[in-house]
Amino acid sequence: MMLSLEILAAISGLISVFLLTKQNIWAWPTGLLSVGAATIVFYDSFLYSDMLLHIYYMGMNIYGWIHWSRKSRTELPLPVTTISAWHNVKWVLISLVGTVLWGWTMSVNTDASFPYGDAFTTVASLVAMWLMAQKRLENWAYWFVIDIVAISIYALKGLYLFSGQYLVFLILCVLGYRDWKRSMSSNLNVAGVSPTNSPG
Repeated sequence: MMLSLEILAAISGLISVFLLTKQNIWAWPTGLLSVGAATIVFYDSFLYSDMLLHIYYMGMNIYGWIHWSRKSRTELPLPVTTISAWHNVKWVLISLVGTVLWGWTMSVNTDASFPYGDAFTTVASLVAMWLMAQKRLENWAYWFVIDIVAISIYALKGLYLFSGQYLVFLILCVLGYRDWKRSMSSNLNVAGVSPTNSPG
């Protein structure tokens, strides 16, 4: 049962990220299927931090699905935008401070392996998921760094299947950034405006 859910979570997760690179709204229900299955697996494995993170992912998949669907009869689909330099600094600081606090908590109160690296992937993922749901270009940069750290942690722990999966995610990050940036440039050219940063 759990093995089947793991396979379902992995396959649907890869499909979801691929669909996200293409700005396909079906990425969200596919992602919901993935994180829902993963939540059950983590609960059964007593990995409660991962379980809580995936419950957050479930909420963000629902939010992203709704947010990307919002358009009037005359509006185009939700466009790709960027965040301002200040907001980017804000999110980076939140990620770093959150990493230190959560990493320290886990190192003091648990026998967690790589508590600060694991804390970083958790905290930064909260930020990256929010930016992705908002369709901010920068989300791919956050995921890129997260995936590199995750690949390293999983490889060091001997979880080579997970490490390989995140290597695929890393490649999809590059493709996603390229395609979203191209889409953003096309939208700006059609609108005849200069690129501007949006708050995030």
